[in-house]
Amino acid sequence: MLSLRPNCECCDRDLPADAADARICSFECTFCAACADTKLAGRCPNCGGELLARPRRPADKLARYPASTERVLKPLP
Repeated sequence: MLSLRPNCECCDRDLPADAADARICSFECTFCAACADTKLAGRCPNCGGELLARPRRPADKLARYPASTERVLKPLP
């Protein structure tokens, strides 16, 4: 199950579980669409993988399977 991380690793923007503009790679590195498209050119800076739209968990499932609250931040130099 995806952890649904709560923020962009690059700019620390909040990305709630239902965010349509969240992007992830196959390792679940998480970025906002603005960073993914502009700064990162669609590639994860951690693994080089493709950044794609993060699936959204149905609201009725979030109560039983909540999103992660652990924030990860690795700003680009």
